[in-house]
Amino acid sequence: MTKIRDSYFDNAKFFLILLVVFGHSLTNLKSDMPIIYSLYTFIFIFHMPAFILISGFFSKHFNKQGYVLTVIKKTMIPYLIFQIIYSYFYYATGYTKVLKFDLVTPHWTLWFLISMLCWKLMIIPFSKLGKFGFPVALLIGLSAGYFDSIGTDYSASRTLAFFPFFYLGYLLKKEHFMNVLTRIPFKIAGLFTLAGVFLACRYIFPKDLQDWVLHDSSYHAFGLPKMEGGLVRLAVYCVTLITIFAFMSLIPKKRFSFTALGKNTLYIYLLHGFFIKTMVLFPIYDSIQNFYQYAFLFAASLALCYLLASRPVRLCTEPIVEIKMPSLQQ
Repeated sequence: MTKIRDSYFDNAKFFLILLVVFGHSLTNLKSDMPIIYSLYTFIFIFHMPAFILISGFFSKHFNKQGYVLTVIKKTMIPYLIFQIIYSYFYYATGYTKVLKFDLVTPHWTLWFLISMLCWKLMIIPFSKLGKFGFPVALLIGLSAGYFDSIGTDYSASRTLAFFPFFYLGYLLKKEHFMNVLTRIPFKIAGLFTLAGVFLACRYIFPKDLQDWVLHDSSYHAFGLPKMEGGLVRLAVYCVTLITIFAFMSLIPKKRFSFTALGKNTLYIYLLHGFFIKTMVLFPIYDSIQNFYQYAFLFAASLALCYLLASRPVRLCTEPIVEIKMPSLQQ
């Protein structure tokens, strides 16, 4: 049973990292196809919040000896290394005119490492609140949008805004996934829910929802009154949670050929940005405009996931992706 349950989460992480890569491959495209625009919005509604929720689910063992030091080293060292590498990369590829090392504002995907550090430390005091900690986390996430000073620096806005998903994941038990979400009625409901959310992205939700789901700006940046901004974020939270659980209800529990990739999502997450940013520089990228070309882009995203999770790539990049910790046992 343990293997089956592990396969469930590995499968979920594989599908989510595939959506991350594919979603990022769409970011710089100016598509004239409304369905692609809607697909981009749909993906960003739930793919990172679902990842964050799963991360919270696996963050229950914070009482182990050396937990804080381990978390700091496994997040901050890769962050510093990749922040420097990205600085060189952006300069070498012409994204920036001047070589600048900025450790305050995370490059592109690296915000997740800083936020993960904060979430894993925040869970220590919040755990004492039990289930009552969730409304507190929710209040913090909503309140963060009221302050213009809480922005992208140190990933402060995303850390606070996404924390409710992390804490909810911490509160959830395996039984919630195994005995509830994976039942046939929930799978059917999940399928219709995902279809409904996608159609809402296509025909109902405003276009600026793409900006709202990033959770990196204050309400003032959207030109909304403070009270209205908080209500909009709360609505986004609700849509995101519904979509996450609909997605999780469709995840298979069996082991497949791609299941193992779910264990190596960190490699894919940290490395795929260099490939996406390089691809964007080629003129052929801007010429993507029909369904078949987007289908090829999806296939390329899938191939990139397999490549970056492969053993040769992991062996070469392991020293900077997974920082090996010395044993704490004597």
